[in-house]
This record gives sequence, structure tokens and C-alpha cells, in this order.
Amino acid sequence: MSTITLLEVNHLTTYFYTPAGVVKAVDNMSYDVNESEIVAIVGESGCGKSVSALSILRLIPEPPGKIVNGQILFEGRDLLKLEGKEMRHVRGNKIGMVFQEPMRSLNPVLSIGRQVIETLELHLKMDRASAKKKAIELLRLVGISDAPRRIHSYPHEFSGGMRQRVMIAMALSCNPKLLIADEPTTSVDVTIQAQLFKLMRDTTQQLGTALIVITHNLGVVARYAQRVNVMYAGRIIERGPAKDIYGDARHPYTKGLLAAVPRLDEPRRVTLVPIEGVPPDLFNLPGTCAFLPRCGYAIGKCQEELWPKLVTVAEGHEVACYVDIREKREL
Repeated sequence: MSTITLLEVNHLTTYFYTPAGVVKAVDNMSYDVNESEIVAIVGESGCGKSVSALSILRLIPEPPGKIVNGQILFEGRDLLKLEGKEMRHVRGNKIGMVFQEPMRSLNPVLSIGRQVIETLELHLKMDRASAKKKAIELLRLVGISDAPRRIHSYPHEFSGGMRQRVMIAMALSCNPKLLIADEPTTSVDVTIQAQLFKLMRDTTQQLGTALIVITHNLGVVARYAQRVNVMYAGRIIERGPAKDIYGDARHPYTKGLLAAVPRLDEPRRVTLVPIEGVPPDLFNLPGTCAFLPRCGYAIGKCQEELWPKLVTVAEGHEVACYVDIREKREL
């Protein structure tokens, strides 16, 4: 794995200004991605994962949304400072994205081939014949059989898994340096989930593309990610190598997420343990740790101090917590 930093997100802060108040969707978020690396961002629905991804590509609708602070350095350039034309060149060409629901992203009145070909013509300046040949190769790459015929099909003629494969083909069509997959397996069953994750891993490795996987399910990224960022209420509360996150989780929330994942190495009689309570109201976040009302490890300091900052607990492993949950003592 390369140690050359491809993407560096520094103090990213994205808010939504609504009549009901300000939603602090992403609050002071920082992380990085190296070339050819697979990084996961995990957390419950509503924690800010998708907003953070859309912020990278500057796809936040304004109004009501606004990126109010931070840097997004991609290949050394701050994407937040690029003009509209420059940013459009980055989208799809340098950074590809696979969205949650492919039927919302694919145009229902255009054939699959037309949509892939247009991407190649726009970004790579290919002629129609060359673009069609490349489009067929891409469909074959993502496992769509009889590609020369299926290229003329429309989105409704594909299953959910096949549509997502088309989205992956489109996202990889220009050989981007970075691919962002935002909940790419939401609409498919568990068997297809495994196939799609393996497909993204294999194809990005083949092309030398870095991959950010955004998901609410810690279980599905265990086999694929080198590093994991755990989000809660718009912030990263734990991050580190995947083996450390899965083998030595240090935040109560991460530990709770892992306890809710079915495991094949546990007896069938073992029941899953849900995280009690509900996620915090992003309109009215507390000054203290947002996980406090749901935490079984809280100490007096948790109720008195501001939200804890990330501190290093092992090499490359950081956690935003006042308690060492292994020994139930203050860090």
C-alpha cells in the first residue's frame, strides 16, 4: 500500500440552515486517504457520512447547505477553492462516485450505453466509436455478461445489482485516482453485497484507484478496508487500522456497533446486543460528548467537559473518549 497521501480532509464543517435551525451534519472532520488505499467511513444513519462524501465533490445543495470551514486537499489542490469549470473536470474524471440508489442516478430514458459513452466523450474526448468500444470493455470488467447487447438496454431492464455494476463502471470509466462508494449495497441482498464489494476492491486494485467505502455496517468492510473511520453525530470518534478497530475497539460506540454485527465464530445461541437509545438531535447537539446519553462507560468528567478530542492510544489508532474502556479508567 502506498504511503503517498492522495486526499487530505482537514476540519471539514458542513451545516444546513433550515427554518427549524442549523443542522451540524459534519463538524470539524479530518482524515486522509493514501494512493491505492481502501478507507472505510462507518456509522449509523444520520451521522454525516454521506454529507461528508458530497462535500468532497462539492455537491452540497446551496441553500440550505453550506461548507462553512475546512480544506479538502486532493493531489495537493484545495477543492474548495476551485472554480466551477475546474471542479467539473475533477468530478468523474479524477474522483468517481457510486451513489446509494442507482435508479436515482441513471437516466431512465437513456440506454446504459449512451450514459457510459457520454462520460467518456465528455472527460476523455473520445470519438463515438472508441467510446462505445471502451464502454463494452467496462461493462465486461464489472461482470455484465453479453455486454455488446446489454449496452443498448435501459436501466429498468437491469436488476438492482446489475444497475449498481453499471454505476461502478461509469465511476471507473475515466480511471479516476479516487472512487467514493456511498452505501453502494443498500438496495441489494447480502449475497450481491459481497459480490459488489469484492468487485470494487478487485477493480480499484487493478486500476490503482483509491477507494472510500461509506457504510453503516461494520461487518461488510472488515475484509476490504485497510483503515476505518467511525463517525458519530458529524464527527470522527475513532479511527485506525482495520485490524485495531475490529480487534481492539476503544470507543464505547465502536464497541456497540461491533456487538450488533452477527459473527460466524460465535455460537448460534449468542444474541446480538443493540446500542440503547437513539442518535442525538443534530439541531441541538450538547456541548459534552454526544454519545453520553447512550454510554455505559461514562464517568464524571464526561458530564463536565467538552466533547473529547482524538487522542492516540496506539500507533495509528486514535479515539475521542475520556475513558479507557478496557480498564474502565480515565485515559
